[in-house]
Parts: sequence; C-alpha cells; structure tokens
Amino acid sequence: MPSSPISAVSDALNAHPSTAAGGPIEVTDRDRRRLLEVLALVPDPRRRRGVRHRFTPLLAATVCAMLAGARSFAAISEWVADLTQAARGELGLTGVAPAGTTLWRLLTAVDPAALQDALGAWLRARLPRANRSVRRRLRGRRVLAVDGKAMRATVRAAARIHLLGVLDHASGVVVGQVNVDAKTNEITCLTTVLEQVGDLRDTVITMDALHCQTAHAQWLHEQGAHMIVCVKGNQPGLLKQLKALPWKQVPVGHDSTDQAHGRIERRILKAVTVTDSAGGLGFPHAAQAVQIVRRSRPINPKATAKAKGKKKRRRNETVYAIVTLGADQASPSELASWIRGHWMIENRLHWVRDVTLGEDLHQARTGHGPQVLAILRNLVISVLRLTGCTNIAQALRHYSRHTDQAILLVTGPLTTSQ
Repeated sequence: MPSSPISAVSDALNAHPSTAAGGPIEVTDRDRRRLLEVLALVPDPRRRRGVRHRFTPLLAATVCAMLAGARSFAAISEWVADLTQAARGELGLTGVAPAGTTLWRLLTAVDPAALQDALGAWLRARLPRANRSVRRRLRGRRVLAVDGKAMRATVRAAARIHLLGVLDHASGVVVGQVNVDAKTNEITCLTTVLEQVGDLRDTVITMDALHCQTAHAQWLHEQGAHMIVCVKGNQPGLLKQLKALPWKQVPVGHDSTDQAHGRIERRILKAVTVTDSAGGLGFPHAAQAVQIVRRSRPINPKATAKAKGKKKRRRNETVYAIVTLGADQASPSELASWIRGHWMIENRLHWVRDVTLGEDLHQARTGHGPQVLAILRNLVISVLRLTGCTNIAQALRHYSRHTDQAILLVTGPLTTSQ
C-alpha cells in the first residue's frame, strides 16, 4: 500500500448534469474520486527503511510536471525543484525537494500493471458522462480502436517494449494498454487488453489486418461485441474471396472527398451483405464485406513536383474489410466513419506521444521506466481531452505557465467538458 493514504473525497464534489435524454446519470464512488486518490491506490515499490518522501505525492508531482510539458526524468525533477514551498505542500511534498535520482529510482520501480489498472479504471469511469451526447449519434454504441506501438528507445535495451493500446473513438481517451511480451505478439494479447475495458456488449472494435483472426471474431461474439477488421495478405484465401465478389455490380454506399495535407483524397465505400446461404466467406460471424477505394492527388502538382524533385503521381488504393454488424445495424456512412476513425489511434495517440510528448526522443530503458512513462503520457493526453483540450501542445504550454492549474487538475475534481 502507499506510504501515505489520501483522505476520502467529500460528497460535495461537483455533479456533472446530463446532456442526454432519459434522466440524470448515476454518480458512483469511482466517478467521485480525484486523480490524486487514484494515484494513492498504486502500491509503493520501495522498502520502508530510508524513505524520505512519500510515494503518492511524488507520483502526483510527476503527473503535474508532465502536464506542464516535462518530457524526461531530468525535466520532471527540475520542475518539482522549482515549485514553491506552498505548491509542494498542495501535492503533499514536505521538506526539501526530491532529487532527480529519487524520482528516477521510483519511476523505474513502479508496478506498471497496478498503475494501468488504477488509472484505466478511473478514466473509463468518466467516459459514460463525457461521451453520452456523442454516442447518441452512434446509435448508443461505443467504438474502440486497438493498435500496437513499439517504444523506439528500448530497441537496444535488454527487453524491448511493445505496447498494445485501446483508444475510445469518441473522446480520444486511452482506456486500456498492455505490454506485449517479447516471446509473443499482439495477436495473443488482444483479449488481455480488451478485458481491461470490462463490459464489451454492443461495442464496435476496429482493428488492423494483423487481428483478422477467427479466434478473435469468436471471442468478441461471445462478449457481445462487434469487429471491423481489414483483410490483407496475411489471410490470402479470405482476401482472394473478397476480391472475387462482384463489386462492379454493387452500388456505391458512401462517397466522400476531403482536402488536407496538400492533397485531395476521395474515398468510395461499397458494402455487400454476406450470408451463409450464398456461400459465405468462411469467417465466423461475418455479416458484411466492405471495399474501400482511396484516390488521392496533389492540390498543386507543380509545387509538389518541385518540392519532391520528381513528378507526383496520383495514388489509387483498394482496401477490403469484414464487418460483423449487419446492414440494418451499420449503414455505409457509419462504416466509412468507423474505418477511417481507426487511424485516430495513430494520429491522436501515437503521433502525440512521439512528437508532442517526445517519446521517441526519450532514452528511458531501465526497469519499468519506459512503460510507466508511456502510461503517464496516456494519462496526460486523456485528462487534457476530458477537460476539452483539442490541441495537446497548446495545452501543455498553457499549464507550463500556470503551475497552480496543473496541480489543480491532479488534486481537484476533474470537470469534463465534452
């Protein structure tokens, strides 16, 4: 248990009114917990002898420093050292500021599984209230994206770290994450990470082609969940069947054109119902087969050719997917939105961690340090999203200038604005 338990939160915390029809949302004890109290649930990995600083305040100070833009162990310790005595007192830190080596030893020894369990449960408890108005437009369904990410700093370490995460489409909040053991791969860890989410009934899971596995489809069906998964060369027989379907005779279900990143991209989606009486696909619980044609061209071909040093050609790409939702449960426009939304986990999580929070540049590779910092980066991103921040870099700059507000996010009640 932590060396310093945090006192129970008052019953007078702000109750967030519901914006959805059907009456107020029940507020549970988990909803009422402040982040500081949740951090107190993480066990202290240190021995009692020789402890000068309490565990929970140190962990809370680390989170505050990362909310203020600190990227490394050194930056975190410097941020804590620069705090006034009053600010350190708000976090529960007493006496002299902790040394950088103290924080480093602590963060490399924290149990990542316990940290993920505590923080993941707290974040998931906030989503029903934060996302309810959004999910009304999604027929009440929760849509989750699953994807993995290797930590570049650990490539030369004794144990490489590859994390499999789950992101909520509607909010951009990380609701689960596990470390993929070096002796296995993402396929065997899918059920483990989704078990962290809890009840999966009527949840749509979007996945890349690696998880196009019959065992996954069967397990999700048993949980009452649905899957949307791309099909590529790792399932050659299934891919051949999908390509052989009479797509030219299938009408266009959804057609959209977007202009961004110097190019114009058009996406054409066709969906066809798959039935066992018509032969099926041999993939369990498959209800629809989907073909997506992506066509992109540069907005200004001459400028693009000059910048690249060669002529930029148009790009055409055809992607196939399997959906376990029937046509009456998911329209082509919804499928197009969910399939495209899967890449949100790359743009709103992996890219933010790598570039904005400097994960690729950080050289932490000792003990549990890399995984613990990755969990805390997920927490920072999720907390900022729950409070309504749409630009993570801008939010970090804001909290770097307003230390008191960064501390309040951890020690006070979190008010969601989604």
